[in-house]
Amino acid sequence: MIIRTVMTKNPICVMENTSVTEAKQIMNDNKISKLPVLNSSKKLVGIITKNDIAKVSPSEATTLDMYEISSLLAKLTCAKFMTKKVITIPETEVVEEAARIMADKNIGCLPVVKDDIVVGIVTESDLFSLFVSMFGARENGVRANFSQPDKPGELAKILGKIAEAKGNIISLVTRESDEPEQRRVTLKVAGIDLGALESILKECGSAIIDIRSI
Repeated sequence: MIIRTVMTKNPICVMENTSVTEAKQIMNDNKISKLPVLNSSKKLVGIITKNDIAKVSPSEATTLDMYEISSLLAKLTCAKFMTKKVITIPETEVVEEAARIMADKNIGCLPVVKDDIVVGIVTESDLFSLFVSMFGARENGVRANFSQPDKPGELAKILGKIAEAKGNIISLVTRESDEPEQRRVTLKVAGIDLGALESILKECGSAIIDIRSI
């Protein structure tokens, strides 16, 4: 799966000279927390977040009245408080690379660019929605988490027996295991009951960690 299929297309952006007050209002009105910042040529030059704006807003202990606060914020522009070194990603990159970058860099979004123009944005929310879809979280079935020898053909044996039992795979996700030469697998199946799936896994030598009907 590539970025183009999960990104938010044509994201709301602001200009360098947009005031902090206006940027904050745009975020509140659209229920978003991040805005790409563009220059006069519509090229990406930064990103500003609610946290950035909170840092420049006067504290509650200020002696300024509301008019003075509003006047002050209206003079502050996004260009002054945005993050200028923005990590971006092309729309043709794979989704897991976006997730890796966001996790490694501890950032909440990645602007998506094509020919230096912002065409989308990938956020934590986009990846969470994909996570829910990949695990079939909204579908009913039997979910099993188990450890399996990391050898060619081991998983194929399980899937073959599920097919023979008229089971239908809803989701299948594997990852590295803490145990050597093992693979952790999360499998969700419809069309067979918990007992049938448990028997198949045990017959194939899987070490069941958790199994439940959901």
